[in-house]
Order: sequence, then structure tokens, then C-alpha cells
Amino acid sequence: MAITEAHAGRRYPAIDPYQVSAAKIAEFATALGDDNPRYRGQSPIAPPTFAAVICAPAWNQLFSDPELELSLERIVHGDQRFTFFRPFRAGDVVIAKVTIDRVRIRAGSELISATVDMSGRDGDQICSAQATFSHVRRAPQ
Repeated sequence: MAITEAHAGRRYPAIDPYQVSAAKIAEFATALGDDNPRYRGQSPIAPPTFAAVICAPAWNQLFSDPELELSLERIVHGDQRFTFFRPFRAGDVVIAKVTIDRVRIRAGSELISATVDMSGRDGDQICSAQATFSHVRRAPQ
């Protein structure tokens, strides 16, 4: 069974907690070429796009769900928005959960909107990432 509009509202279990460290923040900032001093030192905050590191395993739950019959090589990431309640900080232990918000089938494409909610171990929300993906089904042989 392929993904359908009926999959909207599907929630996946939390991914393994992600430990944010000063080393990982610095490594990420270096990869970006961003030398902002706020991303270094003993108590750094993470660049905003660091959220993508935490989202990736959550998105993978959706992409690898056998019931949806999605093929990663036929998915295009079309839109991404982040809502921050506070920055990620070294020492945070982040729990991420993905939910399928909406599925639309249009002209042979499946448009999937989903949200990853990221919270600290204490339950306080840190960030929410909303994305839209387009998946094209392989034409029947």
C-alpha cells in the first residue's frame, strides 16, 4: 500500500536522544565556514541549521516506513521552515518526533508535509521543523 491522504496524522516514536556537545556544534560551524564566536567555547549555542542534524534520523523513520512505499532516490525536499523556541545548547539531550501533517496526490506526485518536534529531556520544546517533500512513483512497468 502506497502513501495516501489517510496517512496524515501518523506519528512516529521518538528517535534515540541526541546529545548536543560543544565539539559537535564547533564541528558543524566549521563545516559551514561560520566563525561566529557564539558557536565555540565552553558554553556554545548551535547554528540554527544544526536542527537538520537532529531531524535527519526522524525523517528517516518516515522515508523507511515500509507501508508508505517511498523510495529515497525519488524524493525532492521542496520546503523547510524552522520555528525556534530557544537555541540548541551544548549539554542538551534532544528528543525528536516526526508527524505526517498532510499528504496530497497531484499529477503523479505525492506531496508530503511533515513536522519534527524537538524537545529537551525535560519536555520543553526547543525547535519545530516543518518540511514538504515531493515523491514521484515509478511508472508501472
